[in-house]
Amino acid sequence: MNTQDPITVSTLPALGAPLAGGLFAGLTTTKAGQHAAVVLLPAKPDKPLNWANATAWAESVGGQLPTRPVAALLYANVKSQLQPKRHWTSDTLDADTGDSDYASSAWVCHFSLGNQTSSHESFEGSAVAVRLIPLSA
Repeated sequence: MNTQDPITVSTLPALGAPLAGGLFAGLTTTKAGQHAAVVLLPAKPDKPLNWANATAWAESVGGQLPTRPVAALLYANVKSQLQPKRHWTSDTLDADTGDSDYASSAWVCHFSLGNQTSSHESFEGSAVAVRLIPLSA
């Protein structure tokens, strides 16, 4: 597939196959209603990172931290490519709950079991970066 060609559902590769500089991990729909292909990027941080640094690292490699639903999708579809550690998501507890008492906590996904829990943003965990590629009709 030429990287200039629009990506549609019918042109997507098999799960785990190369796509746009990473591995195709599945499909998601953003909160804005845009359907997108999820690409797991190959870059890995060289040390544990707190949430703010993990967010900055993901952006520095051309991606973003996965949302909680995308983290679950990664676990379901490309688990063999993930280290069994706690990985940051882009979602914070205060945004999810509306409770400012959780302003310094974010969600992590445990890729060993697939469960998700919260952690203080100062916790130094692992991270993966994903790229969302909007799908054409």
